[in-house]
Amino acid sequence: MGSAFLILHGKKASDPTIRDAVTLLREEGSRLEVRVTWEFGDCHRFITEAIEAECSTLIIGGGDGSLNEAVNSLMRFSAAQRPPLAVLPLGTANDFATSIGVPQEIEAALRLALTATAQPIDLACVNQQHYFINMATGGFGTRITTETPEKLKSALGGASYFLHGLLRMDRLKPDHCTLASEQWQWQGDALVIAVGNGRMAGGGQRLCPTALINDQQLALTVITAQELFPSLLHSLTRDDENPNIINQRASEFTLTSEHTMTFNLDGEPQSGTHFHFKVLGEAIRFRLPASCGLLG
Repeated sequence: MGSAFLILHGKKASDPTIRDAVTLLREEGSRLEVRVTWEFGDCHRFITEAIEAECSTLIIGGGDGSLNEAVNSLMRFSAAQRPPLAVLPLGTANDFATSIGVPQEIEAALRLALTATAQPIDLACVNQQHYFINMATGGFGTRITTETPEKLKSALGGASYFLHGLLRMDRLKPDHCTLASEQWQWQGDALVIAVGNGRMAGGGQRLCPTALINDQQLALTVITAQELFPSLLHSLTRDDENPNIINQRASEFTLTSEHTMTFNLDGEPQSGTHFHFKVLGEAIRFRLPASCGLLG
């Protein structure tokens, strides 16, 4: 196998901590190539280069959005061509990296990416063309993550989403929709909808606390419109059952609505009135910590 490839988000290229960590690991014998993105499309171009070079590991240096872009690029290649994936968490929230146990410290995260065992994990597919590795969220939570100012995210990180949500409670409006799988159906007014392969979104909020990344199932959490604020607060702070919170699991299901809804797929928005969610079992390999809590 060839070198590992670190695809680094352009905004982080000048961080001396990253440069020092890469230099140290190279001096210790690691074969590590670095590529820096400048504009949309660079990630896919660098992934293509890495695959042609038979890279040993593809390390994504960025946040959940960068990881999502990489996953969607990898799925354009055959399963046999896809190299193991790893993440160097450099984003605002880093929800997926946090939930699987990747260290926040740069050198430790890079060492993990280069040495950890590559394990097969699931992905989720939406409408047979868009993929996500962590979570799709719709409803009020989606509007909050989309509208949270960049300056607030820079200052407070993941906590900025929660704070901005509290400031915009006056805009709480439910979405009327229908959810259905082969085993169950629900129709009603939803405040928040979360479809989880992973567990956390919105800066560390455990919206799908029982999700696993290798069980070939998607976890679904719906916070209904009854008693809006108590339900929202309950979902963010507790894991026990609440009659206003619906939890289901399925390998695939559909969501339909008479009006346009927007889902954030790992932070990337997709809008429509019909969404088909399906899990893809063991779609990619990911270098995970030995203590990863999202494996069944």
